[in-house]
Amino acid sequence: MSYRPAMSDAGLSPTHPVIAVDEFGESRDMHIAGEFPLTIKVDEREVVTLMTLGTYPEALTLGYLRNQRLVERLEEIEAVEVDWDREQVSVSTSHGQGIIDWENKLSKRTVTTGCAQGTVFSCTLDKLYDVRLPEVRLSQAVLYELLKNIASQNEIYKRAGAVHGCALCRGSEILTFVEDVGRHNAADAISGMMWLEGEPGEDKVFYTTGRLTSEIVMKCALMGIPAILSRSGITHMGLELAIDHIDCTLLLVGEL
Repeated sequence: MSYRPAMSDAGLSPTHPVIAVDEFGESRDMHIAGEFPLTIKVDEREVVTLMTLGTYPEALTLGYLRNQRLVERLEEIEAVEVDWDREQVSVSTSHGQGIIDWENKLSKRTVTTGCAQGTVFSCTLDKLYDVRLPEVRLSQAVLYELLKNIASQNEIYKRAGAVHGCALCRGSEILTFVEDVGRHNAADAISGMMWLEGEPGEDKVFYTTGRLTSEIVMKCALMGIPAILSRSGITHMGLELAIDHIDCTLLLVGEL
């Protein structure tokens, strides 16, 4: 069994009931997506504040630390405790010293095009160029079947809108589907789940409802996933990173 730190189970409901007035002046019951600040602290030192639905706060925290390469090994983490009253998650490490080489790792930050303005640290970029992923091929039949299966997901979006969805897939099978107010949060939550389960990425496909920016490409590469599928657009830097440095396969799918 894979190592698992002690963790809270503090997921929130992703939607919240409200009463709205439609264009005819009639009151209607509906649901809207949640959005809450969650400040990540590692051994009492503040790292970042994320805006999230709050459905998978523990996995989101682990995935963020993993994808930013602020913590290298899951075994370094002893506990992850979410306290929504204080709007924070406390991460305790086995060595009690917080993030090793803290000042160097956090010395440079790049604000990305991620929803709610994501951040990439210099240590993330340094590790990226060590990544080389295997070539992957997907048949048209598998691709179409996967998209058909994806259509049955997006439950929060269908109910309330205002969210992005990301999926971890093997062939046409959807292993995990996560929605959040930002696609980078959904990707991090999936990464955290993979870390906890010891799930490798080399035989997986990553799907997102959002655009393929450099940040999403980096996250997938650091998760070891060689194929990225999106029905949205791609940025120049995202494509450049995928082709020139990671040899990722990008599958851009129009309205099929």
